Amino acid sequence: MRDLILGGILTLFSCTFLLSQTKVGGQVYDSNKQPIPFANIVFVNSTIGTITDENGRFYMESDDTHSSIKISFIGFETKTIKLTKSVTYKMEITLEEEAASLDEVVIYKGKTSKKNNPAIDILKKIWDNRRENGVKKFKQYTYDKYEKLEFDLNTIDSSLINSRIFNGMEFIFNDVDTSRITGKTYLPIFLNEAISKVYGDNVLNEAKEVLTGNKNAGFSDNQTLIAFVKDLYSDYDVYDNYLKFFDKSFTSPLSRTGVGVYNYVLSDSAYIGNKWCYNIIYYPRRKNELTFKGDFWVNDTTWAIKEINLEITKSANINWVKDLYIEQEFDVLNDSIFLITKDYFQSDFAFSKKEKSRGVYGKRTTLFDNYKFDQKKDRKFYQSQVDPYDQDIYNREDSFWKNARMEELNKDEQKVYKLLDTLRTVKAFKRLYNIGTILATGYVEFDGFDFGPLFSTVGFNDIEGWRLRAGGRTYFTANDRWRIEGYGAYGFKDKKFKYGVSGKYLVDRKSRLIVSAGNRRDVEQLGASLTNTNDVEGRSLASSSIIATGDNDRLTSINLSAFSMQLEPKKNFTVGVTGSYRTLKPADRSLFSLDFIDSETNALESEIKQTEIATSLAYFPGRKTTGYGVDRVTVNEGDFATLFLNYGVGIKGLIESDFDYQKIQFLYQQPWNIGGFGRLNSTLELGKTFGDVPLGLLSVIPGNQTYLSIYNTFPLLNFYEFVTDTYATLHLEHNFNGRIFSRIPLLRKLNLRELVGIRGAWGQLSDENILLSAPSNEILIAPEDEVYWEYSLGVGNIFKIFRIDFHFRGNYFDNPDARKFGVTGSFGFYF
Repeated sequence: MRDLILGGILTLFSCTFLLSQTKVGGQVYDSNKQPIPFANIVFVNSTIGTITDENGRFYMESDDTHSSIKISFIGFETKTIKLTKSVTYKMEITLEEEAASLDEVVIYKGKTSKKNNPAIDILKKIWDNRRENGVKKFKQYTYDKYEKLEFDLNTIDSSLINSRIFNGMEFIFNDVDTSRITGKTYLPIFLNEAISKVYGDNVLNEAKEVLTGNKNAGFSDNQTLIAFVKDLYSDYDVYDNYLKFFDKSFTSPLSRTGVGVYNYVLSDSAYIGNKWCYNIIYYPRRKNELTFKGDFWVNDTTWAIKEINLEITKSANINWVKDLYIEQEFDVLNDSIFLITKDYFQSDFAFSKKEKSRGVYGKRTTLFDNYKFDQKKDRKFYQSQVDPYDQDIYNREDSFWKNARMEELNKDEQKVYKLLDTLRTVKAFKRLYNIGTILATGYVEFDGFDFGPLFSTVGFNDIEGWRLRAGGRTYFTANDRWRIEGYGAYGFKDKKFKYGVSGKYLVDRKSRLIVSAGNRRDVEQLGASLTNTNDVEGRSLASSSIIATGDNDRLTSINLSAFSMQLEPKKNFTVGVTGSYRTLKPADRSLFSLDFIDSETNALESEIKQTEIATSLAYFPGRKTTGYGVDRVTVNEGDFATLFLNYGVGIKGLIESDFDYQKIQFLYQQPWNIGGFGRLNSTLELGKTFGDVPLGLLSVIPGNQTYLSIYNTFPLLNFYEFVTDTYATLHLEHNFNGRIFSRIPLLRKLNLRELVGIRGAWGQLSDENILLSAPSNEILIAPEDEVYWEYSLGVGNIFKIFRIDFHFRGNYFDNPDARKFGVTGSFGFYF
């Protein structure tokens, strides 16, 4: 702390003689002491400014010396205030209403007219001259890209510094700085830099990014964190109608639908560089919608954006993000093409949106330079795989970074590298890190071994009673080429021990050739999903859910052994071959039966023995992964399509196998972002089994007898209510993200989100297969006469983490123990 005070004094003196800086902050009110949101504030004789938030608060700073600020808002008299100090906080500014507008309520509320509005006239010219990113105007392009990711702990005060949490780590607070965006104090705690070369071909519709250098602060195992943040801050184009951040679609201020969403004000005009530009301020017409506030500068001849700032409003229906700020700068290649040169993105992650709440800044700065065009490369160049594990890239010399950086690190950023290295040796930090790891992964880390996952330790079903499970995996780094996993479980009712063990090895990194093998002996609820694979470690939630509706006693004892090989010949396209042998028998034959008649001996059998060889093709367009070991982490789960095709062949007589059959299965999952109307998730599944097989090998339409909302199941179907050998199912679920509730005054402040869903299933079951399983005395019904369907209405974002769904059955009310209505729920952390 002494160093901080000394440093502050030295900085003050050096700034006095060498540099100039002006900082202002405060709140803007009307004459009734009511805050004025979205008022415009600028340094006089400059283009530097900001807009007040919903509570009238503002902060801005400049590296230059300014003597006054100007405050303006529609319906109020413009006010100019002289600054007597270079740093002025907690200003209280009162604006007086214009005499001509005292009775014009619409203007007082800040609403702007959609007619005869010069700002909207300019906006229409932007639409008419709408352009894609400048590189899209050329056949081929290349450019250099520098990206800096940073995390900062913000709102640093004495209570935080003296907190017991940071005992032994007080030294980290010697490097506190102030944000130029919010004016809040912050402490850098993480930094990652990356240099890459980007290639693109608009004719071939191909693009490729080659990483040439990467440097991070202290953490050697941070690829997942970096990839997660990069996905949150995914690339966007401000000219698009909707901008997707945090899995939400925000209406762009340049959108053609923006006139119905934003107020627009023509505020100023000035030269930006050598181009005359207009300044337009925008802010939302309604609260609780996914919108921004900010301003942009647009050229008066090309109508291209020169600079733009975007900041979400605090009332926006988004969780865990208190503030979000974006700015972009463009440069002129010629009179018709503007190329992006800088993209800055800052978000404030916090549990509360209150002004004084603490949080973590997540920052991404991306700089673009050295554009070159029309340098052709063949398709093989774009399709060739880049070795993801090149140690030279992660161990560049300081001289490389000095020459490659497009902007210098500030003093605080330079200190982060040393700070994180020091923290790793502090016991208090290690303790916090371990707690965070357990909460994030469910595993307790040891040297070379992880114990867990802890979340599956306790379970319950009618066969096993209470069930305890313990397991673990080998884990040296996230990029291990091999991994062994295993678990053991014990049921206190059946008094039986179960286990599973598997191992896998990455033979070749470039083609991602993986071989794996394992064995599992356990009790499982078969038919919990339609499109199955013989995953040794897999076990459905339905097998041991603590909270369930109805009896959960139709469980199967399974002994599964499998060997598989998987290859990824092209990015996100995998080919797999699996050979498996399994035995199936009822966990309790007095409650459930898999009996069938052996076609050769006519003997009654209660255990199925089956050998199967399956070939699978899977394609995940748009999937983003991190890591280069045998396991990779998907960082954009739910944001890409999945296409899966599986062809399995049962071979009778091979290792005493009972049946010959062929089974084909197809799965197609697709998320659809529908602009401001939310997000639709769809799943289509098709399948058919050729040959005569008993109940244990048929396709069961997946029911759900738990009180948990499980996607891709039918919440009102009981287990084995519908059994098929030919099936087709469709699931549709739409999340409106609060679009409807935000327009209802009593519900608006709750930030609830409305969901609707509809599901349908059709299937057939041959007479031969029904006859084969007749000895089991199980009622086998297929939804052949008409499509079975049900629908649901749900409310999400209850207390930010809970969701509840109400389900209604559409038909087949005469099925045994049919449920007409049901309620399920779930919880999770979602933006």
